[in-house]
Amino acid sequence: MEFLEFELPVKEILDQIEKCKSIKDESDVDVTKTYNLLQKKLVETKRDIYSNLSAWQKVQLSRHPNRPYTLDYINNICGESFLELHGDRNIADDKAMIAGLGKIHNQSYMLIGTQKGYNTKTRQYRNFGMANPEGYRKALRLMKQAEKFNIPIITLIDTPGAFPGLEAEERGQGEAIARNIYEMMNISVPIISIVIGEGASGGALGIGVGDRILMLENTWYSVISPESCSSILWRSWEHKEEAAEALKLTASDMLENKLIDKIISEPLGGAHFDPEETYKSVTENILYYTKRLKSLSKKNMIKLRRKKFTKIGNFRP
Repeated sequence: MEFLEFELPVKEILDQIEKCKSIKDESDVDVTKTYNLLQKKLVETKRDIYSNLSAWQKVQLSRHPNRPYTLDYINNICGESFLELHGDRNIADDKAMIAGLGKIHNQSYMLIGTQKGYNTKTRQYRNFGMANPEGYRKALRLMKQAEKFNIPIITLIDTPGAFPGLEAEERGQGEAIARNIYEMMNISVPIISIVIGEGASGGALGIGVGDRILMLENTWYSVISPESCSSILWRSWEHKEEAAEALKLTASDMLENKLIDKIISEPLGGAHFDPEETYKSVTENILYYTKRLKSLSKKNMIKLRRKKFTKIGNFRP
């Protein structure tokens, strides 16, 4: 497992625990007392570090290389029932946007999300989780398909933003995202959006218009990344920590400003320390909110969804 700079105290204790285990395996020395003390110290250190994270540290944690990605959630929540669907029926199949049908506790869902890679090769293949216009058009095509067959939609958000390349702009990146936002306001099936990592800019909002918006504890959601904000305001990335604080982009900030509906707690240390527990929490929330939303009439659900977004912000005559 890789460790961020502020996680090094945790790494040191884990190394000591591993050394303690090796001593026990290689000799007859009783290390039970030492092992128990180290485990206790590990929990205390984790609690001390992860309960006092700055906004920038949460941004770093959301990008942790060991953190579960969209496909990890889909494969663990849906198992073998997931059937990936491809293409926007216009240009291509965008590998940064995953979409398909899957079952969770015998309920069918259309699952859509941005996928990052695990190493250099797969990151290039997935375009670092930055979708092109055809990715958003594929997502919309399958949302419409889900609506046709009355299947709830789950969107999993983990992207540094939509792909900013010239070719993406030439193919209508802005229009594709705007079209998704417009159409998602009118889709007549429940939509649950979950931020599982980074939620940056229109790239996240293009699949983020939902009846319920949830965020994992160590994630962020903002119109711009701290680095980009710093480069605009200070002409340098050196102020990214200050920018992260000013942007109010953490899950707790978003909930306080009533921009999301719930924070899903992560295991102590983050989702990467206990992915199975994280998958379980996400599944429970999906089932809970699906049941709540299915009790609404389609007309009332769309009305409430529109109201949810149109009341955001302050407007003066």
